[in-house]
Amino acid sequence: MIRTRFFAFSRELVLVSGIAPKTACTLPLYLSPVAAGFPSPADDFLEGRLDLNEHLIKNPTATYLVKVTGNSMRDVGIFSGDTLVVDKSIQADDGKIVIAVVFGEFTVKTLRVRNAKTSLVPANGTYPEIEVTPEMDCEIWGVVTSVIRKLF
Repeated sequence: MIRTRFFAFSRELVLVSGIAPKTACTLPLYLSPVAAGFPSPADDFLEGRLDLNEHLIKNPTATYLVKVTGNSMRDVGIFSGDTLVVDKSIQADDGKIVIAVVFGEFTVKTLRVRNAKTSLVPANGTYPEIEVTPEMDCEIWGVVTSVIRKLF
């Protein structure tokens, strides 16, 4: 059975940074879409500002960041080196991408619950699905809400 537990960070979890709920990080936001094909004329004015904390983090006190190592989730766009925004307050339901601890090891996988069978499913065919059994030590540490990736 999967247990959901919310407690202090383990030394094994790479905590990138805590979330400061009152720290604003506003950047210019242009509401005109950017074409990924042929260039379009740019607007000459700013439409507003976007606070990245408000955009990416819905529940600051229950949110942490973690760095990804490995490529078991590459087919859903999560790559080694990415930073994941994880919310511990969101219910871990079928189809959500979760941070789980299985036998003391952290992993990011898609939670699948089907006909009383629970599995942690990779998004890369070269990795096996992990069937969660009652005998296993498995805990959900939160639901992944966003992926942050540096391009260079």
